[in-house]
Order: sequence, then C-alpha cells, then structure tokens
Amino acid sequence: MLLNLLTGIPVMLVCLLFQAIFVALCLRQYARFRQRHEVLGRPLQQIVLLALVMLLAMLGNFLQMAAWAGLFVLLGEFADFATALYHSGVNFATLGYGDIVMSERWRLLGALEAANGILMFGVSTSMMTAALTDLIRHGKSGPSGEP
Repeated sequence: MLLNLLTGIPVMLVCLLFQAIFVALCLRQYARFRQRHEVLGRPLQQIVLLALVMLLAMLGNFLQMAAWAGLFVLLGEFADFATALYHSGVNFATLGYGDIVMSERWRLLGALEAANGILMFGVSTSMMTAALTDLIRHGKSGPSGEP
C-alpha cells in the first residue's frame, strides 16, 4: 500500500499542476474575451465562449488521464498506451467498468486516480459554473451594465 501511495501521489501532484494551469488559462482567456466584448448578449458569442471554456477544461482532464496512463505503462501494467488510456479514463471518470483490471500489486492506483479524477472534474465543473453565472449576470446587460 505504501508503494502505491509513494508512486501515485507524485502523479496526483502533476495532475493538480495541470488542472491549475488549465483553470488559470481558461479564466485568463475568459476575462480577456469579456473585456473585448463588453456586452455578451449575442447567443453565438455566449455559446462560443462556453464551448472554449469546456474544451480547455476537457483537454486538461484528458492530459491528466494520459499522465496516469503513462504511469501504468511505465509500471508494466499495460502493453500499449491505448489500453492504459482507456483504463485510466474509466478510473478518472469513476466509471469502474472492471473489464480491464490492474495487478493486485498496483490496483490501489486505480482508486487514487478515481479520487483525483472526481476532484478534478469538480474543479472543472465549478469553473464552468462560474463562467455560466457570469454570462447570465452580464450577458443581458446593456453598454452601461444595467439590465
């Protein structure tokens, strides 16, 4: 168990770094877009902005799945990256299909990845909620900022 923790915690820290980078990138790009487009009343602008935030969030989550998959391949749990990535995605999204399992020695890493994934999806969801709330609050405003 200790070996699993010592192996998995550094990957979790890398994932936290990825998430922080993508959240900062999303929020920075969102703020820049909002500054350039004072009024976001047009539905197409709102859709594009939310889609970009979602895509960046998903890219960040996908990179985290890939980091875990890379670890699984390095540990010799899977012969190819595609299988490791599938297994990682199942863990990260907390689906738990069970069609592909890791060896008894490393299976606790799956639980660590699931804990990491549910936390990171929560952060992504909160970022999307913040963007959506901002659009609802400011999207119908006139140039003066009043409804």
